[in-house]
Amino acid sequence: MIKTDILIVGAGPVGLFTVFEAGLLKLKCHIVDVLPQVGGQLSEIYPKKPIYDIPGYPSVLAGDLVDNLMKQIKPFKPTFTLGEKASEIKSIGDKMYQMTTDRGTVIQAPVIAIAGGLGVFTPRKPPIPNIEDYERKGIDYMVKDPEQYRDKSILIAGGGDSALDWTIELQGIAKEITLVHRRTSFRGALDSVDKVMALAQAGKVNLITEAQAIGIKGGDHLTHVTIKTKESEADIAVDYFIPLFGLTPKLGPIADWGLGIDRGSIEVNTVDYSTNVPGIYAIGDINTYEGKLKLILCGFHEGTLMVQSAFKYIYPDQKLSFKYTTVSGVNAFE
Repeated sequence: MIKTDILIVGAGPVGLFTVFEAGLLKLKCHIVDVLPQVGGQLSEIYPKKPIYDIPGYPSVLAGDLVDNLMKQIKPFKPTFTLGEKASEIKSIGDKMYQMTTDRGTVIQAPVIAIAGGLGVFTPRKPPIPNIEDYERKGIDYMVKDPEQYRDKSILIAGGGDSALDWTIELQGIAKEITLVHRRTSFRGALDSVDKVMALAQAGKVNLITEAQAIGIKGGDHLTHVTIKTKESEADIAVDYFIPLFGLTPKLGPIADWGLGIDRGSIEVNTVDYSTNVPGIYAIGDINTYEGKLKLILCGFHEGTLMVQSAFKYIYPDQKLSFKYTTVSGVNAFE
């Protein structure tokens, strides 16, 4: 059995940074995540993708951000249960919860912080017959290692940020890259749209709009994708097809914990990001409130305020003295 002060469900960037903020208050943390490694989406979906909206980093690779967060929390000695799903939760007394994972690991804590991102993800797949036959044989729903596509012919389908960003990032790596979108307008950031348009005008990206992938062909590996436009159909020779239509999140067992749920997200009080269940908080993309922005930096803010409230919840009779880590004479890591 594992006992801790705060049990964090989710080892993504928000969950990791929460360990740091809790450590400043001498609160110990244990993190549970269904993935076999820390980092959440950053490690599982796009470890080599640059992130541009982390304060102090004009650009940082997602994987590098995770590495830096792990270095930042190392002094506080967090413990982890990875590759296991947070399953059953029950109250076992005054201000104490017991969680059991799907593999039987038992953790007890007075506070639970749910930092599970958007939940468990499954990719949205295009309605193409036999598409499953070529998964990991030329069809990828996410980019983990850009070097896999070096000197290859790639077709990306989609019109959101992921499709645009990976078109830009892979353009200098792939031998040939084609972007297919069913509309003429894109849903992604305007700056990314402008960059893709400029690459298309320069002949560095094959841009096909008002079109969609309707078929695939190959033997042991994918060789062609059939593209349909208003006027015709054509087979495009490719080494890889990357449909980026987003991921469908599901709360999983968390949905059965008696929390207030609104359209798949957990409702919280923005004073401290507490839920309707005392001692349980929700931070990061998994929560919802008026004006919510699903940004990593917003999750960092939420985790910071959450641990202040958690300290008062665990130790109601102790005075919490807020200190800056830069104050002379104060060593935040001791």
